[in-house]
Amino acid sequence: MLKIQAESNVPTEYGEFRMIAFAEDQDDWMPHMAIVAKNTNFSQPVNVRFHSECITGEVFHSKKCECGQQLDRAMKFIQENGGIIVYLRQEGRNIGIINKLKAYALQEQGFDTVEANLKLGLPADDRNFDVAIEILNILNVKSVNLLTNNPEKLKFVKESNILLNKRIPLQMDSTKESESYLKVKKDYFGHLLDDQNEIL
Repeated sequence: MLKIQAESNVPTEYGEFRMIAFAEDQDDWMPHMAIVAKNTNFSQPVNVRFHSECITGEVFHSKKCECGQQLDRAMKFIQENGGIIVYLRQEGRNIGIINKLKAYALQEQGFDTVEANLKLGLPADDRNFDVAIEILNILNVKSVNLLTNNPEKLKFVKESNILLNKRIPLQMDSTKESESYLKVKKDYFGHLLDDQNEIL
């Protein structure tokens, strides 16, 4: 069972957040995180983003995905409007950075993101958002506005004890490098991506 292991106020370029580490064990070096804006009103539907770790996009600014941009946009939005980013340690759709780089190498040979995972004997997407629901319950969140384009995340909330008030799109402009990646998201995973971008 997850527990709050540590928390602190952390100033960022978007403002100050309360950062909370969740793990079963205090010695876990890769805890899940909740990044909470100080102006969050828990008596109203809370703006929430479930965000899976992406070291290539967030730290090294890879153009192959829009993960880093989405995290930045979510932090800005939540700082301005209140809310929580639930940061999940599920790198590469939960296949890990080593397998993710192997999949990237296959993509260089012409495979798309799903085909590359499957060729490695891995699932197309191995993420599980039950842990995000568990974190929201620990934080006593009752209702959410979910910042997402992913119908699977919406499904996890709808099937939980937390009320889904509405979805807030979080769509980024595609680039030459991310166009194929975003096409797979829309065509294979059914992500709610429109031709006209809806940007927060």
